[in-house]
Amino acid sequence: MRFSLRQPLLADTNELAALHVECWKQTYSELLPAGFFDDAHSQQRVKQRQQILSDSNPNFHVSVAHDEQNKLVGFAFAAPSSVDEHDVPEGVKRQLYNLYVLNDHHGVGVGQQLLDSVLSNQPAMLWVAEQNPRAIAFYRRNGFVFDGPVVQDPAAPLITDARMVRTPNPV
Repeated sequence: MRFSLRQPLLADTNELAALHVECWKQTYSELLPAGFFDDAHSQQRVKQRQQILSDSNPNFHVSVAHDEQNKLVGFAFAAPSSVDEHDVPEGVKRQLYNLYVLNDHHGVGVGQQLLDSVLSNQPAMLWVAEQNPRAIAFYRRNGFVFDGPVVQDPAAPLITDARMVRTPNPV
């Protein structure tokens, strides 16, 4: 299965939002309340993607993966952390906000290339659903470890997000 990475365009907004929703459906449907994926949810994803893609902040790193037919199959987004610096280990300034790949593209390197394209080997933090062992194993292979904090979203009460960090390498 061949794929390529590129920087997304503003014209990709709707397809990128639909990809985000589809990845959530594939991964979390059984953990989400009925009606979670309503029109308002989809429109919120479109608005989020549009804001990110139209922002010229050089610290925003967004990458998309597409197949041979130019259909988007995954995406990643990293930026400066929105968490107060005293809440994360020293040297961790970036956050991986999104990394999603369609199920039929798992295991072929899409996720790894997306992660590398937006973070390289930089120290970073992320939130991962404790109910997603595949993602947890992937992040562990990439040097991330749980550091304690967990949160729950009232809109998705069966999903517990736990923070993982990758700290700077010791000299």
